[in-house]
Amino acid sequence: MTAVTERPRTTEAPLAPRAAPPRRRTSPERVAAGLTIVALLVASIVALRSVEIDPARMLQSWSNAERFFGRVGAIEFPPLAELLQLTALTLGLVICGTLLAAVLSVPVAVLAASNTTPGPVWRAAARFVTVLARAVPDVVLAMVFVLLFSLGTLPGILAIGLHSVGMISKLFADAIEQIDEGPRTAVRAAGGTRLQQFTAGVLPQVLPSWVATVLHRNDINLRGSVILGYVGVVGLGMEMSFAFKSLDYGLGLGYALVIFVLCVVMEIVSSSVRAAMLGIAPTGRGLGDRVVRRATRRRADGPSAAIVTETVGRAPAAPAAPTVDAMLRRPWDRTRVRNTSWGLIAGAVVVASVLVCDIAWSDLVTVWGGVPAVAVRFWPPSFGSYEAATMVAAMGETIAIALAATLLTLVASIVIGSLAARNVAPSRGMRSGMRLLLVGIRGVPEVILAIVLIVVTGLGTQAGTLALALGGIGLLGKLLADSFEEVPAGPERALTATGATRLQVYAGATLPQGLRALVGHSFYMLDTNIRAATLLGIVGAGGVGYYLLNASQGSNYGAVTAIVLMILVTVLAVEGLAMWMRKVLR
Repeated sequence: MTAVTERPRTTEAPLAPRAAPPRRRTSPERVAAGLTIVALLVASIVALRSVEIDPARMLQSWSNAERFFGRVGAIEFPPLAELLQLTALTLGLVICGTLLAAVLSVPVAVLAASNTTPGPVWRAAARFVTVLARAVPDVVLAMVFVLLFSLGTLPGILAIGLHSVGMISKLFADAIEQIDEGPRTAVRAAGGTRLQQFTAGVLPQVLPSWVATVLHRNDINLRGSVILGYVGVVGLGMEMSFAFKSLDYGLGLGYALVIFVLCVVMEIVSSSVRAAMLGIAPTGRGLGDRVVRRATRRRADGPSAAIVTETVGRAPAAPAAPTVDAMLRRPWDRTRVRNTSWGLIAGAVVVASVLVCDIAWSDLVTVWGGVPAVAVRFWPPSFGSYEAATMVAAMGETIAIALAATLLTLVASIVIGSLAARNVAPSRGMRSGMRLLLVGIRGVPEVILAIVLIVVTGLGTQAGTLALALGGIGLLGKLLADSFEEVPAGPERALTATGATRLQVYAGATLPQGLRALVGHSFYMLDTNIRAATLLGIVGAGGVGYYLLNASQGSNYGAVTAIVLMILVTVLAVEGLAMWMRKVLR
């Protein structure tokens, strides 16, 4: 007989179901930010419909393009001596204006940075100066200075300099706020003054960032100098405006081609200067950085590389103890010689720029007597013969152009920028091709695109919207490509290990991680497009810029002030909205 033993019954209660982890509550600010983004998308779609971009009508207007290219014929250039003189004058004007902005931005940045400002009132005032300088278009500043100084280089230098203070000082202040406080605290503990704390504890840390910022702004100012020619600033922009106004399209496109080449060359030179003066290899992905890295790699693969190879594996010799005399005298090693040489070259370029511009320094002393008379002409603000409803509608048209252009730019930039990212592009050739396309687009100023589109499609908002949309792809696409390449690789590798496709990795890891940067860059693009839409209106691309040009040419300077105030309010609103969005989504 087999004995059956029963398993004793347990008296334990069944396991309770596992409680779900608590959900993270969404703050009301994030909900409001999401609703704001949705509202802006809806407004952008409505604006895109209002600007009446009709592909069918654009195809029907191809006959206008054929007639235009028939008029153009062969691209013409001025005599070589005149072209070289105009090129040197334009470069000198841009360099002097950028240098003026760099000098003026230092005290503004020190006051605007939270760790160097004397107090909150000073910081608020300095921050307002940065916003105000960015909000007032440089073309309006050029109008004012042309009235004060007449024609010449000085109005352009002052307009570029004062307008650039807004962006340069903001980036300067951001760099100061990110420094290591240790060196500055040590200087203060040793009894150093505020000036000594800045020169010894702050400046050495922020100098590389400042140099890169100034060089980047110089590139932007070169492209922006084109529009200044329409209000009397000498250089290639003025000659191009004269050529297009006289319907000499071949010569006008010749000047446009020269400006495009200058913009591309300037990017390469900027990367070379960063690599030489700062002693670091360029880390950007632009054409200039790539050319410099390739040239540096070739030098590294030269004869000196063999010497390095022979020394591999040998134990390094113990360094000799420095003597007191050697410690007191800084040796002229290769780094010091290089930095000194590039410093002398930079000084020579600045001196040459000042000499080429032939600045009438006496005007800076005598101009103050004419300031009250000019100020009276601009105040009080008044629309004059224009109705207020007409001007408000024109400002709304400018905002619509900016919204529609930003939407088109965003859609195209997500595609092109993603294919230009190393971790998204399906092949190296695709990535290089997209990067080259972005560089080519960035080299063409928006005003040139607007002029060509106006000739083809006619006056109106359609040309301005397309010009801003195409021009913005170069900037926003580059920013998005860099942001996608900088996302953490862990989530991407995890999805790849599970067998996810490239598209699934992009949608599940790359895009969600880069979404915050995408929102920030989009707001920056909107802010830029509002100011650019105003300037494109000057060449007939619709919006309030058309009335701005008419008011200035008709000496209705009260209307100029009223229009500038409308632009200022709009830019301040967008700036405040962008700051709030960045704070909420941080």
